[in-house]
Amino acid sequence: MLSARRRIAPYLQPTPLYRYAALDELLGARVRVKHENHQPIGAFKVRGGVNLVSQLSEDERRRGIVTASTGNHGQSIAYAAGLFGVQATICVPEGANPLKVASIHGLGADVVFHGRDFDDARIHAEELELEHGYRYVHSGDEPLLIAGVATEALEILEQEPETDAIVVPVGGGSGAAGACIVAKAIDAGVEVIGVQSAAAPAAYRAWSERRPVEDVMNTYAE
Repeated sequence: MLSARRRIAPYLQPTPLYRYAALDELLGARVRVKHENHQPIGAFKVRGGVNLVSQLSEDERRRGIVTASTGNHGQSIAYAAGLFGVQATICVPEGANPLKVASIHGLGADVVFHGRDFDDARIHAEELELEHGYRYVHSGDEPLLIAGVATEALEILEQEPETDAIVVPVGGGSGAAGACIVAKAIDAGVEVIGVQSAAAPAAYRAWSERRPVEDVMNTYAE
């Protein structure tokens, strides 16, 4: 994680960790909010994109990269690809957020619409990898991606060493994985709490059942 922080430092600044009295009162605890909305794409995932793309080989950069996303991951890869002069192709489902799709396109990536949901777009990205020889970037199963997003948790524990728990949203899981790695490396007493919508419970079920599962994704939450 320390090496990832060194790699992303020229491109991304640490984000603030703010405390709000009203939030403390509402929750009955001392709470701080990590403002990843200050990132260039408004989300923490850009940390992983910059760390991963910065370490692509010359051959991978020449071939270009492909990935699938419903929005933030795609923006992350598009932003990082633009920094390092790599052509990126982002596969998105037909109903993807039009503002995020416009952002991906505006950042210089090619956008390919395919299928009803993320899994349809992911399968198509894998097909394009085989057809064109792209370097496929998985949205979660990428050590360099996770190391990059883990720098968010590293900043939290540096800015507030007395942190008892880190609460993270769970979508693809890279942010939660990064938080777990950092928390256990720095202070095994820090609890990491992943939160997932009941309308998209696959990660929660996989965690509770200790096995990979598939489930519905009916939430409108981004």
